[in-house]
Amino acid sequence: MFLKVKDLKKYYNSKEQLIRNLNFSVDKGDIVSFIGESGSGKTTFLKCLAGLEKINSGLIELNGNVLNHKNTFVNPDKRKIGFVFQDYPLFPHLNILENISINLEKKFLSKIDYILNLTNLKDLCNRYPHQLSGGEQQRACLARALVREPDLLLLDEPFSNLDSNIKLTIQEEIHKIIKETKTTTILVTHDIRDTFNISDKILIFKAGILQQYDSPVSMYCNPINCYCAKILGDLNQVTIDNKTFYLRPEKIKLSKNSKFDGIVEKSQFAGKEYKISVSVNGETWAFFNDFPLEKKEKIKLEFENKDLIEFDSTCSNFFTSN
Repeated sequence: MFLKVKDLKKYYNSKEQLIRNLNFSVDKGDIVSFIGESGSGKTTFLKCLAGLEKINSGLIELNGNVLNHKNTFVNPDKRKIGFVFQDYPLFPHLNILENISINLEKKFLSKIDYILNLTNLKDLCNRYPHQLSGGEQQRACLARALVREPDLLLLDEPFSNLDSNIKLTIQEEIHKIIKETKTTTILVTHDIRDTFNISDKILIFKAGILQQYDSPVSMYCNPINCYCAKILGDLNQVTIDNKTFYLRPEKIKLSKNSKFDGIVEKSQFAGKEYKISVSVNGETWAFFNDFPLEKKEKIKLEFENKDLIEFDSTCSNFFTSN
């Protein structure tokens, strides 16, 4: 594996561990999104990878080189890791070309034109940070990291300061750039919507413990527990033969012949389609439809049994309390 993390522990107080026995690995060129609520230790973990924070125990190995293990600690400047922060820390008195090339080793100078073209900054290289949009500043930070050919790129909440109308475009641009350069990347975010389009794998983190690590599709359809299920998107609670299951809205369809009768409570426009809320046997289900339905309209709904998600009994309290 290109990046290997084994039994990693990080704490400032041994009774309150931020990261507990974290284990996972990443293939070369993959983009992994690290998801967790605020204060869960996501940024601290990135700093541990970069060598900006020391771990308490465990192993970090990158491209065959041990960075942390027992008495081994490789300094940050020797780790070949690029770090892009959420607040775009560009030097205001330097133009974009100067920001990208500052302290750049001679062996990387020949890469500047390639990176400028790749990040669409060629025509902006003489401008200063205050003359750029948020998306352009972000691309400049990315260019500054990538021109140094890092073994690993770390992105800390890279989309949090972007307007929603350009966020998707920037996500797609960054995905293209990272895949073009085949740079192994870890992206930290609290918003799952930032990750589905660009991630090869998603790692969900809670209370210092890895909850699930899998591809976006597998994780969305087969969450390992109720926390992962809820953080990845909406769920409907479905009772069948006195057993409780959960079902994604996308898996429910209108039907002409079904045992599940519903009464429409609300139709809400959600972009390309309508989100319909329906009362079914005392439960409120939501599903998506191409056209709105009238309030109090009687309908029938269907789904496939294979799409039902089942958890242990402790999860019922989780969903009703959130």
